[in-house]
Formats: sequence, structure tokens, C-alpha cells
Amino acid sequence: METVSDMGERLAGALRDRDLAWDFVRDFAAFWGRPLEPGDGYGPDELTAAERRLGVSLPVALREAYLLFGRRRDLTSNHDTLLAPDRLYVSDGALVYRVENQGCAFWGVPLTDLEREDPGTVIRTDLADKSQERWEPWEPSLSSAGVSMVMSELLQLEDGLTDHAPLVDDDLDLAEAFCELPRVGPGLRWFSGPDVLLREVDGCFLDVRGRTEEALDAVREALGADWLNY
Repeated sequence: METVSDMGERLAGALRDRDLAWDFVRDFAAFWGRPLEPGDGYGPDELTAAERRLGVSLPVALREAYLLFGRRRDLTSNHDTLLAPDRLYVSDGALVYRVENQGCAFWGVPLTDLEREDPGTVIRTDLADKSQERWEPWEPSLSSAGVSMVMSELLQLEDGLTDHAPLVDDDLDLAEAFCELPRVGPGLRWFSGPDVLLREVDGCFLDVRGRTEEALDAVREALGADWLNY
């Protein structure tokens, strides 16, 4: 993941292949944060205990994610939260594995798809009228959802290398200044440049991470947005 083009190619492969997805997560964590280490994942016994408690089997892809990086909060729980195995629960026909930071949304896998190795995911929004709540399609696979989660959560790590700003300039075209990456995550567009990663959220908000403070400052000055941490 040494170049902008390399990152785009690696991400494209990660969205097609589960093994490539976990390879991408390993390299992404090392390049943009810190490398994965032994002990960053949960143990097999903890996952088996969760299955026994729930009376269901976890999809292969979800087990792999928990084993590889489930304990790394910088990759899973800076904003929204990947549930620990002992907090997984079943709700209205889906296994819930992730929750929005204010409890406004929940991500899961339909119980009918749990036998698939890498099933698609669904989302349910918390509504005042509970009778209107429904599980809706989200990511096409758990592995792509894992990639999106890791990328998104690291951009929420407040360690001096991230910043955020509303997008109020309709003329701002990020694709003119940065390389647009393959799309991962509904409503998200990703861009990268030398030592910087950017995420546009629903066309109205921008998150940026630099590998160095100098790289982050260069983006801040180039875009001239109303940065929250600058």
C-alpha cells in the first residue's frame, strides 16, 4: 500500500475476495495506524461461547474478523461499536453485530443467511414508531462491511492525525485534487493522495487522515474548509 494507485488496486481486490479483504485490513492498519499483533483478536473459545449462548453459528467471515482484529478498538469502535462476542444478540430475525454510537442504527446479518460464509449485511434504523422499523440491505458481504468499518473507524481516531469538516462549497470537487478510490460503504466516497486519506459522507461532510501532521496540514490548507480540529 505504498502508492495511491496501489491502494486503489488493493481495495478493489478486497471488495471481490474475502481473503484479500483481510490482507487489505492488515496492510491498511499498518500503513495508516499501527500493525495488527497477536492478541488483537478474540479467541476461538470466546466465539464458540457466543454461538452456544445464541444458539446460532457465526458466519465464517464474521469469525475471521473477530479473530483477526476484533479487540482493536481503533479499527472497530472509535465512533460506532463492533459488539464483543458476549454482547452479540438476535433481534427480529437478524444477528446484530454492530451499533451506531447513539443507538440510532444497528447492523446485522439475517438469520436465514448465517450458513453462508460471507453473507450480506442489513441495517435497521431506530424510529419513534417501532412498527415502521425494518431491516434494510446494507453491505453486499460481511468482509466488505469489515473493510468499510476499519477504514471509517480509523478516520475517527482522534490522535492528532485526523480532522473533519462540513462540505459547504458546492464547487469543491475532491476528484480534481485526489485519486478517487473504489466505493465501499453506502453513502461514502473515498479519495487518497500522498500520505492522506479522505472520506466524503453523503456529500455533506469530510473526514481526513494523514500519515503525518505535515500531510494533514497540507490538505487542510489546500481545501480551506472549516476544520473542527484546526
